[in-house]
Parts: sequence; C-alpha cells; structure tokens
Amino acid sequence: KMALQLLLRLAFLRLTATATATAGPTVQERGFRTLPAAAWPSHFDLNWLPVQETIQIPNNGSAPLLVDVQVFVSNVFNVDILRYTVSSMLLLRLSWLDTRLAWNSGVYPRRAVTLPWDSLWTPGLTIQEALWVDWQDQSPRAQVDPDGHVELYLALTTETNCDFELLHFPRDQSDCNLSFYAFSNTALELEFRAHAVNEIVSVKREYVIRDLKTQVPVQQLVPCFQVTLRLQNTALKAIIALLVPGEALLLADVCGGLLPLRAAERIAYKVTLLLGYLVFHSSLVQALPSSSSCNPLLIYYFTVLLLLLIVSTMETVLLAALLARGNLRAKGGPSPALRGERQDHRDSEPNPEAPSRRAKGSGRSLAEAADHVFFLVYVVGVVCSQFIFTGLWMWATCKSDPAPGKAVPHGGQPRL
Repeated sequence: KMALQLLLRLAFLRLTATATATAGPTVQERGFRTLPAAAWPSHFDLNWLPVQETIQIPNNGSAPLLVDVQVFVSNVFNVDILRYTVSSMLLLRLSWLDTRLAWNSGVYPRRAVTLPWDSLWTPGLTIQEALWVDWQDQSPRAQVDPDGHVELYLALTTETNCDFELLHFPRDQSDCNLSFYAFSNTALELEFRAHAVNEIVSVKREYVIRDLKTQVPVQQLVPCFQVTLRLQNTALKAIIALLVPGEALLLADVCGGLLPLRAAERIAYKVTLLLGYLVFHSSLVQALPSSSSCNPLLIYYFTVLLLLLIVSTMETVLLAALLARGNLRAKGGPSPALRGERQDHRDSEPNPEAPSRRAKGSGRSLAEAADHVFFLVYVVGVVCSQFIFTGLWMWATCKSDPAPGKAVPHGGQPRL
C-alpha cells in the first residue's frame, strides 16, 4: 500500500512539472540507455498538454545537489600499448538526497523501498575517454529510505584511451584517467564527491595497479569527476622476449672478434649475426609502440646495437680484404731463372728484396694490429653503451607534448 502511494506521489510530481517545460516532447537520457516516454493514464488528454515532462533534478536550494560516488575497481585487463587502450570493470555506487521521495516512517514503517530507475531522477553519466561502454544491468533499481536518500548501483565494463608513458618501457608506469561527465546538468545544479576503492584480487597480469585515486576538477561547465589508475608494467615478458636476445647477439658479436683475421669463417660468422639481428630488429619495430613524443628508449637502444653490428662486420670485411691483398702480393714473385741469377748475385751484394719482404710482412702485421686495436675499442664501446643505457633507463625523464585540447593557443577545455 505504501509503495502504491509513493508511485501516486511520483505521478503527481510529473503532473506539476509540466508547467515548467519549455520544449517539445523530451525524455531523460543516461549514458547507458535512452528513457522511454512517461506512461500517462489512458483518460488523460495528451493533446491538451503543450509538452511531455522530463523528471527534474531535486532542488537543493541555492547550492548544487551533492551526489556521493564510490567507484569500486574490480578488474583491469587487456592493456594494449600499441593501441593505447585499457579495459576495466567498475561498480559505481551513487547516493543523493531527494526530499520529494521521503515519507512518514511512523505511518508507513518500512525501512526502504526499491524503485525502477526510470521512475525518478538519476544522473546521466558519460565517460569521456571511452571507446565503448557495456552497462551490465540495463534496468537498475534504486533504493530509497524514508528520509529520501537514494542509492543506485551501476556495474559496467569499458575500454578507454590511455596516454601511456613508455619512455622506460618495459619498466613503464602510466596514469590512465576515466572522466565521468553529467552532460544533462550544469555545475550550478549538480556536484560530485567521489571516492575510489581498489577491489582487484588477481595479480596475474602484465600490468598491475599501484595506485588509485579520484578528483573533482574545478571550474568546469559540466559536473564531472575523474578516476585515475596508475598502472605499472611487471616487465618480465619484455625482458625475456626483447632484452635477452639483443644482449645475446651483442655478446656473440664480441666473441666473434676473438677469431683470427686470417680465418675464413670469421666473415661468415659476422654476416650471419648481422642478418639474424636484422630479422630480429624488423619484428622488434612492430612489437614496440611509437609515439609523437617520448618514444621508448629501447627503440634507440636496439638501433645503436644494429649500428655496432654493422660497424663490426664492415671492419672485419675491410681488414680481411687488406690482409688477402697482402698475401697475394707476397705470393707473386720473380721467375725461377731470375731467382737463380739473383741467388748468385746475392753472395757479392746486399739483398735488395729483404726490405720488400719486410714491408710485405709489415703489411700483414699492420692489418692484424689494426684488428686488435679495433677489438679493444669495440669492447670498450659496447661496455660503455650498456652503462649509458642503464643510466638513461633509470634516471632519464621526458615530458610529453601537451594535448591539442589543452595546448595554447589551440584552445582548451571550456571552463567557468
């Protein structure tokens, strides 16, 4: 009986709201559903009405209506750094005061009643960063107590854009925002007070939540609140798949420098390593994300590794060619008869070919000496590059360019 009287009171509120309507037939819109038109009694003359009413926001005097929001984050999954998207599962608990729904608990001793959400005013929410939103319950029900306090629970799954900071990938840490806007009201009518609760119990993820916070931006034309998820990469997969193969190829190239320059297998060994790394580098470029600013340091690191392998291979080819040319000159000497005459003449005169042989021998030793010096310099360069990269990876910072919507003089978000 009490619920019937409460519904009659709601119908009376709808009848009195028609006096303030100024537009054609409209219905309240929510972020997850469009409301059907109000159901009027069959004996009521619709042609007599100039408009069909919309449920109005509760009046809170000169102050905006305060809606308390609790955001329960139950899961974060499918973090895609190539598409800059993240999927999450949330539960919203919204509560506010609507004195129009209050009743005398002494006459009607009921602790609470449950009403369909389309029979009373509810804030329509839209997620600014969302690519899609799946509201789990298309017909949620609100709970009302005798004082007029309303509680509404909304469960949703959404995929949103996230500006990942990937400079230190795979040890990156990023803040992903979910901005909830109530476009059907103004900041003078509605105000949010938000809190966040981390209810994630599973840690079997590549990205884990390290922090969770909420804020209410000030001086906004539209009432809104923002949930910030701080995601951190556990890095194990990227280290095994990217860093370990790269370091192994670089170590194999350094060990290849220990092979004698005269060995024919050294060139084949170096060329094979270079071709293998080129294949690895091509797949690596597709696996790493790209950005307009603050690209991952790994992109530059693996490019430096490629240049080191190219320089090492070119050094081996050039010095091996120099050594082979010296060997050909050493093998090409005078004819046997001429060598016999010079042998008879060698007893009475100093041998003029001795300096030539020493020069040829010095040519061979020069190529080997240059190879030895290059090997030492190459090892020092490789070790220094590793220390430099480690230092940059741990302490380097990069500030991304401002978004076009926030940059000046492009404009910015509208504010009061």
